[in-house]
Amino acid sequence: MGSVVAINQRARSEEQKTLRRNAVLKVAELYFLEVGYEAFSMSHLAKKAGVAKGTLYLYFETREEIFLTLYEQSLIRWSQIFINDLPVSMSSKSYAQKLYSTAMADGTFLPLLIRLEHIIEHNVAIPRLISSKQIFIDQVDAIAEVTSIALTLNKPQAIEVVKTMGVLLIGATQGDQGPSLDNEELPKDVRDLIESFSSEPLFTKNAARIIEGIRSESFTET
Repeated sequence: MGSVVAINQRARSEEQKTLRRNAVLKVAELYFLEVGYEAFSMSHLAKKAGVAKGTLYLYFETREEIFLTLYEQSLIRWSQIFINDLPVSMSSKSYAQKLYSTAMADGTFLPLLIRLEHIIEHNVAIPRLISSKQIFIDQVDAIAEVTSIALTLNKPQAIEVVKTMGVLLIGATQGDQGPSLDNEELPKDVRDLIESFSSEPLFTKNAARIIEGIRSESFTET
């Protein structure tokens, strides 16, 4: 027999438990991409995964712990894509455009990042939160390493850039969470206002300004 355990089979060994947990997470991510954050329910996830609802709580204490785990996976996934896409030298604007496009391409990353500090992290156990923050620290450090080369910054400057880009990305993309009015007939001034708050130009323009501002400041190597 192989090491694969069906999602609806009883998991006995630690390896089987890990496999089942991973299988639940795969179903959870597909379900999240289908219905979004608000409509996501543990009952429906259990049905889609073919397990009893109580079984889910053997692996995740809360719904938000599932979201936190999906966020961590998407953070690592996006970080690797972004790192691999960075050349050895690029402009501040090109860096901002690359960060935006790769982050937007992951359907899980941004919707969870936007809700991370205000909702998700408030509904998980402290030890779980600490482990998540340690994952975040590792990813920031990895991105900062390549950022320092691509933008010709020292390490403290690069870390400041990476942290600030995350905050700016949350702020810029929150405007995209409103109702879609693409097919609606709107007065020109209203249409112009909406377009002026479109996340891509808003993020790219301000990100480039911030990077140049950090570049001009004095940061001491640690």
